[in-house]
Amino acid sequence: MKIRLKITLAILGLVLSIFPKSFAQHIEGRWDLTVTRGDQKVPSWLEINHSGVKYLVGHFVADGGSARPISRIYFEDNKMTFSIPPQWDNLDKDLKVEGELKGDALSGTMTMPNGEVLTWVGVRAPKLIRAKEPVWGTPIKLFNGKNTEGWDTFGQTSQWIVENGVLKSPKSGANIRTSGKFNDFKLHVEFRVPKGSNSGVYLRGRYEVQITDSYGKEPALGELGAIYGFIQPLELPAKAAGEWQIFDVTLVGRVVTVALNGKTIIYKNEIPGITGGAIDSNEAEAGPIMFQGDHGPIEYRNIVLTPAK
Repeated sequence: MKIRLKITLAILGLVLSIFPKSFAQHIEGRWDLTVTRGDQKVPSWLEINHSGVKYLVGHFVADGGSARPISRIYFEDNKMTFSIPPQWDNLDKDLKVEGELKGDALSGTMTMPNGEVLTWVGVRAPKLIRAKEPVWGTPIKLFNGKNTEGWDTFGQTSQWIVENGVLKSPKSGANIRTSGKFNDFKLHVEFRVPKGSNSGVYLRGRYEVQITDSYGKEPALGELGAIYGFIQPLELPAKAAGEWQIFDVTLVGRVVTVALNGKTIIYKNEIPGITGGAIDSNEAEAGPIMFQGDHGPIEYRNIVLTPAK
């Protein structure tokens, strides 16, 4: 018995000697980041987990673009650092992130590929687990088919117009979002995307359901119906560019179901965090429905939301 105990303790000691002390500091998990850029507050997101016993890896979302894998995160004495290659072709330097864990909060700096140094703070992302199934309320028409009442544009000069019951963005410009904010809901929206164009439906203003001209393509994280950068559809029943298509989306906490043109392509999948282009990283809060208008022409109609009571 004593020999077995000694062997067990020896093995435990070996494991603890290999396993970094830093893991005891609870750095692992999902973090909602807020980056300060001049007088602006920009959303970002970070996920940290361990690979095997010894190393930390993760995923990172900047203020734009998709979720990016992090091959190695260094963490010692409550100090964290990692680098990832630039996402855009016109940049050749890595993005470098440095931070420090204090209690249950993170803060630090980001050195952008263009050399700009930004400060940031991070809090643990909420789990958003619902205790019971939702009871649905009365459907709300978000678009009256006549004008943009109940909608706000931001970021650039508005190019959005209403013609023949259709909400149109004839060229790249401002994004548009509802004045109202919502928690859990079912959303019906019809859209028409021109050939080669791109848009997106942002749930609570934070999670993008991708819209792009994907006719004839295979499902992918950046194609039609994906939760951009995070969840790939099971199939892609896209229609040709210029035809009206339909999304039916249900969001309960982090759990999303997406139907495209009558076929369920994502079923009760968890959205890990905010996607690029989110309005903020305050995931615990209600948020608007937002349409992307800065990536090309797009049209929407018959926009109906059914909130959970």
